[in-house]
Amino acid sequence: MDSNFLRSGERLDDLLIGGLKIIQNEQQFCFSLDSVLLAHFATVRPGAIAADLGAGTGVLGLLLAARGAGQVTGVELSAYMAEMAERSIKLNGLHDRLKIVNADVRESKTIFNAGQMELVVTNPPYRISGGGFISTNNDVANAKHELTGSLEHFIAAASYLVKFRGRVAIVHLPERMAEVLKMMMNYDLEPKRLRLVYSSIHKKPKFLLVEGVRGARPGLDVLPPLFVYGSDGKYTKEITDYYQNTSQGGKNSGDD
Repeated sequence: MDSNFLRSGERLDDLLIGGLKIIQNEQQFCFSLDSVLLAHFATVRPGAIAADLGAGTGVLGLLLAARGAGQVTGVELSAYMAEMAERSIKLNGLHDRLKIVNADVRESKTIFNAGQMELVVTNPPYRISGGGFISTNNDVANAKHELTGSLEHFIAAASYLVKFRGRVAIVHLPERMAEVLKMMMNYDLEPKRLRLVYSSIHKKPKFLLVEGVRGARPGLDVLPPLFVYGSDGKYTKEITDYYQNTSQGGKNSGDD
């Protein structure tokens, strides 16, 4: 049955969460740990109406649904990636709760109504257009570099989509922390929770997780660091728990 959902060059991967599976193509951009981290960091209230900007494989939508989101709309520029994500949704029997819109994040105002989401998550391109090697595969290049949408475009779209007192959760590079926080505040998204993710205790941080609330008062809660691997080289308990307990993740700060 699962093979009926696959096209040439694609594979079926197990998300190890709630029995979910996802279709991927190794020639395209495949999701990695940062998406799992973001899905568990974001504050997901039961039945929440959410959006995922730059949905890619659709993994964030699947994980948010596993954590209790009621409806998740993914916005993805690549027609192929959007169609593949739709097949993953159907494969998991979640077509009544998840959908993918094949569209440009920069055109959000022409597609959606303002303030219609309780939660917006995004794993935007990490690198500026002139930074580092750029893949000859357009979909991969767009996912990694700001070629078709800058950090500001993603944050502006998130601010437009999320309701007053709604939440926006982002994963990005620690080296761009100042830029991320400043841009969020420029668009009325007050950073409320921040966490740095380290591969191990002796490494520099690898990921930045930050969640803002639209229209909130100032006050940032810096959470303890998250370590992916322990001294034994295995996943730490918190990471392992992500794959065993879908209810884990961000708690409300209580200071909106």
